[in-house]
Amino acid sequence: MTEQRTGNRNVVVLGGGLAGVACARRLGDEGIGVTLVDRNDYHQFQPLLYQVATSQLPAEDIARPHRVIFRDHPTVEIRTARVTELDIASLGLTLSGGEKISGSHLVIAAGAQPEYFGVPGAAEHAFPLYSVADAVRLRLHVQDLVREVSEKRLGEDALDIVVVGGGPTGVEITGALTELMTALAAMERIPTSGRIFLIDRGSRLLGAFSHRSHQYAHKRLIEHGAEPRLDTGVAAVHADRVELDDGTAIRTRTVIWGGGESAAPVVQAAAGLGTGRGGRVDVLPDLTVDGHPDVYAIGDAANIPARNKGTLPQLGSVAQQSGEWAAANILRRRAGQPAKPFHYKDKGIMAMIGRNAAVAEVGKHRHQVDGPLAFAAWLGVHAMLLSGVHSRVDAFMSWAWDYFERDHAAIVEWSTKPHRIVWGDDEADAPHISLDRGDSTTSAGRS
Repeated sequence: MTEQRTGNRNVVVLGGGLAGVACARRLGDEGIGVTLVDRNDYHQFQPLLYQVATSQLPAEDIARPHRVIFRDHPTVEIRTARVTELDIASLGLTLSGGEKISGSHLVIAAGAQPEYFGVPGAAEHAFPLYSVADAVRLRLHVQDLVREVSEKRLGEDALDIVVVGGGPTGVEITGALTELMTALAAMERIPTSGRIFLIDRGSRLLGAFSHRSHQYAHKRLIEHGAEPRLDTGVAAVHADRVELDDGTAIRTRTVIWGGGESAAPVVQAAAGLGTGRGGRVDVLPDLTVDGHPDVYAIGDAANIPARNKGTLPQLGSVAQQSGEWAAANILRRRAGQPAKPFHYKDKGIMAMIGRNAAVAEVGKHRHQVDGPLAFAAWLGVHAMLLSGVHSRVDAFMSWAWDYFERDHAAIVEWSTKPHRIVWGDDEADAPHISLDRGDSTTSAGRS
């Protein structure tokens, strides 16, 4: 077993999602040595996973290679490796090959994994949607079913899909799937569009949103052909059906799980970390771990205190801002200044339901808008998030306007490539995306 001591002035960052990248970039801008460790060689932009899953975007467009992101940051070293253990006392971590890395500060931004809440069969049979690999697996699965139905090797009911979870992830993938199925039926690729069920234990969709937003989302999904079932939980998932807690069952070969998330296993297993809801680290207001002033937990790995009460939600904007704030506090500490409590600038919450159908609640008083105005808000927030990992936000904006301003449903040509965001990258910089079934941990938060 070897040990690498990265130096008293080096910062170790675990996780290359929005939080980890934001932290490493801020430190790299100041010439601070950083070792960024992630199991993947790319950063994934999680808010667009549902578009990869429904063939609207290629996976490569939302998987940004770390070496490209940090090309102009020579003090940032990228290590692509699995981490098997966190050592809080030594401010370090252990890689799968036994190598140990430690430094002056440890920043935990390891992201999240699906939370199945003990539902039998969910982990084995459901398709989570928390990583690029998840999205690609789901896309390939649906394409196989469409092909077999079109060739009459499977019955039409093989395209019935159950989505679990009525939050933004569930609503967005449900909206995209209904448009996809309608388009495929119109193109006569399938005899009829499959039924899309959206299951949620709560009494309304988009629980963090207002009642008006719920009503809008519920109405639009029904108009698109979806079948929401609220106040209903999942009792078990099987290869060919879902059992609900009301005693009924839905026959399906495809269950998409968007029902919750918890911290990465390496975080939950670490000694010396005070974990709370979702197995996430309960941090102090300055984002440090209690009793460990040189250890920070950010993004989806942390329960970050809100200014009024409770904790901040797992959002992309929270992840990015917490990463930048942790870096700023490290710089303050190095300059002999006290760390400052994290102050989150709330940019609002939003969810896409389909083309020209979105809800957004923005501003201090959560002003609610929907339709094209909500889409504009969605564009603004996601452009700001992307600016943290890509210098060409105009490419994303051009793609988004072209993609969403059309009024008709998505026409997905399965024989051609999806509509691309033209980043203009060198083909040699393509990310390496593994479809390993166990590779569902993500380091990025929702928007």
